[in-house]
Amino acid sequence: MTRQQGCVILSLIAIAVAMVVLWPELGGLALTGIIAAGYAANAIFRAWLFWVGADEKPIAAEQETLADRENWPMYTVLVPLYREANILPKLTRALRAMDYPLARLDVKLIVEEDDAETVAAAEFSAADGLFEVVVVPTGEPRTKPRACNYALQFARGDFLVIFDAEDQPEPDQLKKAVSAFRRLPESVACLQARLNFFNARECWITRMFALDYALWFDFLLPGLDRLGIPMPLGGTSNHFKVDALRAIHGWDPFNVTEDADLGIRLARLGKRVRTLDSTTFEEATNATGNWLRQRTRWLKGYMQTWLVHMRDPRQLMRNAGVAGFFGFQLFVGGTVLSALLNPLLWGIFVASFWVHVPAFGFPDATQSLAGLGLLLTNAVFAYLAMLGP
Repeated sequence: MTRQQGCVILSLIAIAVAMVVLWPELGGLALTGIIAAGYAANAIFRAWLFWVGADEKPIAAEQETLADRENWPMYTVLVPLYREANILPKLTRALRAMDYPLARLDVKLIVEEDDAETVAAAEFSAADGLFEVVVVPTGEPRTKPRACNYALQFARGDFLVIFDAEDQPEPDQLKKAVSAFRRLPESVACLQARLNFFNARECWITRMFALDYALWFDFLLPGLDRLGIPMPLGGTSNHFKVDALRAIHGWDPFNVTEDADLGIRLARLGKRVRTLDSTTFEEATNATGNWLRQRTRWLKGYMQTWLVHMRDPRQLMRNAGVAGFFGFQLFVGGTVLSALLNPLLWGIFVASFWVHVPAFGFPDATQSLAGLGLLLTNAVFAYLAMLGP
């Protein structure tokens, strides 16, 4: 957050507090109306994305010709690893099963210098020469995007994709990406494959995750694609043109949702992100603590992304266009704002059971029913707003 942003945010909070203190009834009504309008705009926007995304078909591959099969480009695969030595055998089996000429694969297992166990496991897996182990020197910040940036300098491919350790991509995903890139305009710099889970039916949390990802990758992102609004990327299975990735200097190593930030930065350079008709399966967390930490990280990253790109709103509007600018406010900013406001609104509703203040002549019972209706509506809006990347 810059000093100017901090001053603006604190000023808005001070104005809201002053309105409620000086003119409790009118100020409270105005503040509530503004908040409700924000929730409604966010929900309507996502419903619209869902509607148009349902009709948008991801980019599918065409049947390859003989020339295509004989001239597959070099494809770099980055796999960041940290304390994941136990997953390597399953990972390497999935990578070896990829339906792509092995001689045209540039697979890099990215490990941290001080993670001796994973380094040893990676070197053992790479003994046959199919994989290359890239050891990232110890340094700060200790993040996935920093590791990817370090490995990017060694990439030999025309195209590049990131897979996480537990990922199980469909075997023909790389071929589909190459076929799509060949047919799409030069401005398309990235293709985002769908993500979902191979353990979706394990428990309630994993089922909710699967529903969440189905909505996100099958409807909301295709909706952004169709409307030409900057698309926050998923954390894996992003297929890039290497030249475009280097042109924007790779990932932001300090952003904990570096993928979301990267999609916005590509859009600001006039590049497009499209969705790809292929799925990568990964493992959904089945523990509440892990779920909470993951969601917290996503929200933190969205805060970072919004603050960084809003340092110069006029420049953002020039780069992304009017639709892209307001879409960014609703899709990224709205997610953060609703998460911050939800506890406040829930607290006010709970407090209303103990502090009964008649408003505009309505009896307490009517207010309580209205409050309950607002709470239920807010819960629906909050769930729509919290659905994450």
